[in-house]
Amino acid sequence: MSASTESKLTHNEVIKDAIPTLAGNIAATLQDAALDRFSEDDTQFLKFHGIYQQDDRDKRKTAKQFMFMIRGRIPGGVLSGKQYLVFDDLATRYGNQTLRITSRQSFQFHGVVKAGLGKLMRGINDALVDTLAACGDVNRNVMSPPTPATSAFGTEVLEDARRVSTALLPKTKAYHSIWVEGVQLNLEDPSNKDFEDPLYGKTYLPRKFKTAFAIPPLNDTDVLTNCLGFIAIEENGKLTGYNLTAGGGLGMSHGNAETYPRVGDVIGFVTPGQLIEASRAVLMVHRDFGDRTNRKHARLKYVLEEKGVEWFRAELAKRLGWSLAAAKPFRFERQGDVFGWHRQQDGRMFLGLYVETGRIKDQGSCRLMSALREIVGRFSPEIRLTPSQNLVLSGIQPSDQSAIDAILKSHGIDTVSQGTILGRASMACPALPTCGLALAESERYLPGLLARIEALLAELHLGNQEIIVRMTGCPNGCARPYMAEIGFVGKAPGKYNVYLGGNEASTRLNRVFRESVKETEIVNELRPVLTRFSQERQTGERFGDWCDRVFWKDTVSQPGGVSKA
Repeated sequence: MSASTESKLTHNEVIKDAIPTLAGNIAATLQDAALDRFSEDDTQFLKFHGIYQQDDRDKRKTAKQFMFMIRGRIPGGVLSGKQYLVFDDLATRYGNQTLRITSRQSFQFHGVVKAGLGKLMRGINDALVDTLAACGDVNRNVMSPPTPATSAFGTEVLEDARRVSTALLPKTKAYHSIWVEGVQLNLEDPSNKDFEDPLYGKTYLPRKFKTAFAIPPLNDTDVLTNCLGFIAIEENGKLTGYNLTAGGGLGMSHGNAETYPRVGDVIGFVTPGQLIEASRAVLMVHRDFGDRTNRKHARLKYVLEEKGVEWFRAELAKRLGWSLAAAKPFRFERQGDVFGWHRQQDGRMFLGLYVETGRIKDQGSCRLMSALREIVGRFSPEIRLTPSQNLVLSGIQPSDQSAIDAILKSHGIDTVSQGTILGRASMACPALPTCGLALAESERYLPGLLARIEALLAELHLGNQEIIVRMTGCPNGCARPYMAEIGFVGKAPGKYNVYLGGNEASTRLNRVFRESVKETEIVNELRPVLTRFSQERQTGERFGDWCDRVFWKDTVSQPGGVSKA
């Protein structure tokens, strides 16, 4: 590597090249009780182990209180009852007594201090779960449709998601050394110093890489927002393979035109037998062509946008030694979760539970965490986490339904009437006080905002109208706000950019409507638009589709800029 090339690389690239095992000095710092934090470089290595170093931003005025967010790697979001109880116990003992369901079908622990970090990580691994590659410049948690009754081959798709997750895992031995054995790797040992991952290479990927599976007509994983997607193709009731998609991604930066959300392209068709080889080939294209000089421009979506789909197909063919077959027809009609009781393919029952902003907790009269602890302890259902931050209890005997209903009712939860119509279709990222990137509130603020929007809708005789609403505290898009019918993206404390016009199938990006709207003015800004919608919509037309058909035709909008009616 020449000096001129090296000088252009980001700092993350330099430290990955220097310590390709990703071990850093994590184990040594972990054992030093006098330290409450890790070094700046080690905080970057920690991400590959599924850990973010954070601080409580509510307490910054007095002093920084360092803490950690830990994210599990749970392909398809499926846990056994026994594993769930371990997560519950660890959150109670070492976290902030809550479990946070992520938008990628995983659990996050929040509020963990350094003294409890090693114990929590060992507990996760003892439950035969891990956090390896849940964060970092690698393939993240692989998503799969969560509902047991999605199709006759839902189990096959879940197993394929697990196979891809395993195939794309980094091979470093640092994770096991640090979190299982509690040993600091000798960074001067030639086998460590010269380690090179057989798939990722010495410096891994330029940025994160996301993979998801979906089964049409339901797009519950927002598959087109992923770097790599697999859309199940059914013929005569059987799974024949997948349409491969690439180049989706939603993260952007305010005021930076080189960054933007993007919907993935459909590249071609692969059989289940070609799945692993094709997955690795797509990842390698990102590895070899992603921007390593600018992390804001380092996602695979920019490679697709700038080099084109035909170039990408040719690059895949070079690595595979064969070309993908032509994509097969498919159609997405909707996204979202199923709530309440339903029968599975095997005759057993599953229960979809709404979890407000994805936070499992006991608060006031609603004691969801305690209820789940009792239900899982008594009946051992399988736990399925959804991409919309809700939860499914599956594999339940029909004879146990009334007992489970009674437990939930005694804890303030009605399985028939769960949340509100807007609440069930909403998502929010954690944002403040834990996320260091948050510019504004999200999880703590969205429920109150939804109540105000619901009051406006009732006033306009739209009270039964579902609208997909998503909010993030920054433009990175963790709750996928750019696909929502109404999206709120934090711009500054108490201010949001407002986006309108996504669709129910989650195949269309929305567009910016107003920038830097004060939180107190959001409903006033939405009032004239929703009023027009109530007067001009066609029978059964959704808000996002009306925006696309009518509102944006009457409105000049610059991508990423303020719209002017």
